[in-house]
Amino acid sequence: MASTPTMEFERPIFELEKQIDELKRMADGQHMSVDAEIQPLEKKLTNLRQEVYRNLTPLQRLQVARSSKRPFTLDYVRLCFTDFVELHGDRAFREDAAIVGGWARLDGETVMIIGHQRGRDTKENLKRNFGMPHPEGYRKALRLMKLAEKFHVPVFTFIDTPGAWAGLGAEERGQAEAIARNLFEMSSLETPIIATVIGEGGSGGALALGVADRVLMLENAVYSVITVEGCAAILWKDGKSPEMREKAAGALKITAQDLLELGVIDEIIPEPLGGAHANHEVAAAALQETLIKHYEELRRYKPEKLVRKRREKFLKMGKFSE
Repeated sequence: MASTPTMEFERPIFELEKQIDELKRMADGQHMSVDAEIQPLEKKLTNLRQEVYRNLTPLQRLQVARSSKRPFTLDYVRLCFTDFVELHGDRAFREDAAIVGGWARLDGETVMIIGHQRGRDTKENLKRNFGMPHPEGYRKALRLMKLAEKFHVPVFTFIDTPGAWAGLGAEERGQAEAIARNLFEMSSLETPIIATVIGEGGSGGALALGVADRVLMLENAVYSVITVEGCAAILWKDGKSPEMREKAAGALKITAQDLLELGVIDEIIPEPLGGAHANHEVAAAALQETLIKHYEELRRYKPEKLVRKRREKFLKMGKFSE
């Protein structure tokens, strides 16, 4: 059944899906076969999806990454892992629902999962603060990482946030310190860490879960030091117009393809035709396979080698020659 398009570039796909659905309803009501008419339309629909998603601009990929229909961390936990036991609180201030975490099993192995969690409706977004953690969320994440290190268990993080919450209370409770502490501690954590950008990876709020032995990205995810709107507003005093946002998206190199070329990430995980939101199960299967592959490689390293290679990996970033 055709769904309402949430992104303008998907409208031709939506219109064709709607046409196919109407033909099927008409055939059911009149007990007639329309297979001959539907088959070429379905083939056209597949070709249209391929064409649209093969030629997405950086700004359009950002729209896909922000879609509320994409799988979130808890969706991937349900589809990729088993025996999930959620853990709560930072043991200092309070629980932060913008970050979820806990024990689980991946392919029979005990692992620690930590990830940003957004909401699909207003009620859930208010509970999750739209996926923007407070400092207690990052401190909870660090507590779980240290727990995993104690028991020699790998850490899998999932990045999906527009950025850390910048409210007065968050700043008073040390937001910058909490993020910096995670960067520092993750750089020397003596257990494998695999980070995956599953949606929007925004600024320090994303980096606080991103210092890892392997950094992966879904095909239509984005990863950036600032939002496109913020960049356009600072550089060109216009963060709203599509033209300036498109210009900023291109300049920031936010796409998985750009970041793989720059050496910021290690692998792009392909999404199903039409994006991860088109088929959660297929997207999760690709993610699960990739996570298992990288963990099998990392588990062979001794802790000191893991830490050394992780630090070397990040120290190499940003080098340039004139």
